[in-house]
Amino acid sequence: MCGIVGLLVKNQKMRAGIGELMMPMLIGMTERGPDSAGMAVFTAPVGANELKYSLYAPSMEFNWLGLASDFDAHLGSKVKISTQGNHAILVSHLEVGTVKTWIKENYPNVHLLSVGHTIDVYKDTGLPADVAKRYDLPHVSGTHLVGHTRMATESAVTPAHAHPFTAGQDWCLVHNGSLSNAHSLRRKLEHEGIEFETDNDTEAACRFLEWRMREGDDLEAALNQGFEELDGFYTLLMGTKDQLALVRDPYGCKPAIIAEHDDYVAIASEFRSLAHLPDIKNAKVFEPSPKEMYVWKL
Repeated sequence: MCGIVGLLVKNQKMRAGIGELMMPMLIGMTERGPDSAGMAVFTAPVGANELKYSLYAPSMEFNWLGLASDFDAHLGSKVKISTQGNHAILVSHLEVGTVKTWIKENYPNVHLLSVGHTIDVYKDTGLPADVAKRYDLPHVSGTHLVGHTRMATESAVTPAHAHPFTAGQDWCLVHNGSLSNAHSLRRKLEHEGIEFETDNDTEAACRFLEWRMREGDDLEAALNQGFEELDGFYTLLMGTKDQLALVRDPYGCKPAIIAEHDDYVAIASEFRSLAHLPDIKNAKVFEPSPKEMYVWKL
């Protein structure tokens, strides 16, 4: 059992406060996921020739400025870095493969959480309120976000196994449920040269859908393929640079509630995580149907 939350803010005046709106949503899902929590927030994009990298270190005292200095010295390229404890956002104009390889070879204990023009990812073990406080999530700003609280049922409780999972650029996925064919999906994708970082079933779904889009599918075509390939009980909530998308399995076993308002679209596993939202009484609140795609664009 896990909790999912999502928020897309249509009213531009409210985007600076998206973190504050999100906090009760995430904490409201604590009973569904006390083991770990995470969030992907889509912010103002970096420069056209830049990418940003969300990084996680095993220690709150990790020397991020030392990493940035080593990066400059070894690669001859200045980077921008902002830090929050054991988490950092690094911005570079170098090719993504160069950055990934350098981090893996020189700082093998630093975990790469996400890559993109707009996405920042924060995730860690602990109660949702503690994780949110650790990374000052109430003060983040952005256009839309995806959050998750995890109760582990099929793999270890570690920061790497926490959600959201990411693949490619500006793409993330959170999941409530379980997949019965995650291992066969993994084998199929490994034959395509795709590498995995955990044994979590959600990672298989994330990498499968991103692979379909990289092969030419748009999001909706990839999700239709997902209905054919993903076996199990699931509610999946996904984020791209300009969209949120939600699907439930054909049996509708895992809960979800949607609130559509002139100012926002909000999604949660239970209504209690939506009840605090502004003017919720005038939102259209409904349960999404099984095996239907719900996609919202900025």
